[in-house]
Amino acid sequence: MFADAIGDPAAFALIAASAGTSFFTAAFGIGGGVLLLAIMGLILPTHALIPVHGVVQIGSNAGRMAIMIRQVRRSVLLPFLAGSVIGAVAGGSIAIQLPPAWMKIGLGLFILISVWRPTASALAPHSLFLGGAVSSFLTMFFGATGPFVATLVKALHLNRLEHVATHSACMTAQHGIKVAAFGLLGFAYAPWLPLILAMIASGFVGTILGRQLLDRLKDHQFHNLLRIILTLLALRLIHEGWRLL
Repeated sequence: MFADAIGDPAAFALIAASAGTSFFTAAFGIGGGVLLLAIMGLILPTHALIPVHGVVQIGSNAGRMAIMIRQVRRSVLLPFLAGSVIGAVAGGSIAIQLPPAWMKIGLGLFILISVWRPTASALAPHSLFLGGAVSSFLTMFFGATGPFVATLVKALHLNRLEHVATHSACMTAQHGIKVAAFGLLGFAYAPWLPLILAMIASGFVGTILGRQLLDRLKDHQFHNLLRIILTLLALRLIHEGWRLL
């Protein structure tokens, strides 16, 4: 019904996971994409994991962006998008995958440093351009670089609604570029389309529910929770990378 390669029970599990992880991201700003990737990694074939996850994340982030469009900081998008195009082209042109252990450790350390440094000045356009390039390069191999992008957005000192909305807009653009790159490289999305559409629909429901919780949080509560979540995700990345060495 949804995907012949995995069967309906597994597909229903992924649809439910999409709703739950979208709720988490809408409420707390980050974490759902990485968690969904981990769940999908247990079920989907390796070759389909990152492309299918990318399309689902376009729907999830676009839904958040749509219901929070007034809070998006549009000035962030152009330099980030320009960098993302270059990063995706560079990542897609590399035939040999980078060592995953060092990639995960490096990404985790970057997040920890960015989150816990004593002061965080606002980012200049060239920093957003570089951040877009690096994160899009990494997403071609690693898949979920939401925590990396969240550290860039966090340095803009936005309120909780602007943070979630702007982060969602950046991730929509980045996943869109990645999905297009995999399509050009020959990945066939059509057999996965029913599953993708169902996961996007359930993710939108999760987003609406998560937005209601976000509205109840205060800015300082949100940013404290965001720091904790980013730290836990960074430590998880470092641990996974260490195990691969």
